[in-house]
Amino acid sequence: MPPPTDNRWWPPIRRRGLAPGERARKNRRVMEVMEVMDVMDTAARLLRLLSLLQARPHWPGEELSERLGVTPRTVRRDVTRLRSLDYPVRADLGTHGGYRLGAAGRLPPLLLDDDEAVAIAVGLGVAATTAVSGVADAAVAALAKLDQVLPVRLRERVSAVRASTVQLPGPELPRVDADVLVLLATGCRRTEGVRFGYLDHQGRASERSVEPYRIVHTGRRWYLVARDRDRADWRTFRVDRVRDPVLTGRRYEHTDPPDAVAMVSEGTNLAPWSIQARLRVPFDLAEARRRFPPSVGVLEPDGEPGEDKAPSTILRVAANELGPLVSFVAGLDCDVDVLAPATLRAAVRDHGARLAARHGDPPPG
Repeated sequence: MPPPTDNRWWPPIRRRGLAPGERARKNRRVMEVMEVMDVMDTAARLLRLLSLLQARPHWPGEELSERLGVTPRTVRRDVTRLRSLDYPVRADLGTHGGYRLGAAGRLPPLLLDDDEAVAIAVGLGVAATTAVSGVADAAVAALAKLDQVLPVRLRERVSAVRASTVQLPGPELPRVDADVLVLLATGCRRTEGVRFGYLDHQGRASERSVEPYRIVHTGRRWYLVARDRDRADWRTFRVDRVRDPVLTGRRYEHTDPPDAVAMVSEGTNLAPWSIQARLRVPFDLAEARRRFPPSVGVLEPDGEPGEDKAPSTILRVAANELGPLVSFVAGLDCDVDVLAPATLRAAVRDHGARLAARHGDPPPG
């Protein structure tokens, strides 16, 4: 305002609203709030985008735009932001192009929904009691980290499972080295040869060069199913007996791989025992598999069923004595034919005769 031309004092003119300085401060505060809201919106959108990328192996760009409610250009900017945070988002070009979450050199943070978080927490608790050496300590450490960030509602669910669960003690089993297990699994995945030292059940050491195929866990032990190059045949190896495995760098291709589960089942349920029995059960193969899991015995088709032949399956079981086999046959809730050996058939017949003689008539008095 220009100074007055005379010596009289003129009161300042007050404009309606804020003074210029106060108006500028208010404008700055509004801009700061808008910037914070924009950052929050961007962060929420990035989390949503990451959750979508983890949910499916591939997303077309247009579909991502629709799901996020933004333009394709914003999706591209958000993908760039995720990459700057070390998330390996891959862009596929072409007609069927889009985005996918690839593998990274280091593990980035993961987004979990409620059920996934609870499942991982419970699984880590089980892993803390595993027979794989090294895994228990890592599981406890990971579980501690997860507990720190679990919301109260989820922590209560996990605590309920832990408090109401008791582990049934079992026999002490040899521990499996986690590094050995990972290397063998790597050989299976890469179809790459592995060389290792091995101790058989009699403690004899040997060197093996194999083409690994599958790792089978029976609930108590870990087994490697592999083709033994020196013996030109398929073998099963207990992982806890494997020593100092190394990848050979030699690739291979399986032309006729076996059923890994059936092979381990036969090796654990039949091979170690001196008496092997063949039973015919009155079920087709699918029903027999439901009733008799691989931990019980080995199932085989019963020839070629004819039109007038009822469905049946061969069940092979084994033991070192006849007594357990007789008890197994007597405990089946179905008609069963003992095909072999003849000694078991005679033992079952004698057992049935004793039961009939003892319980044919009600006891006196």
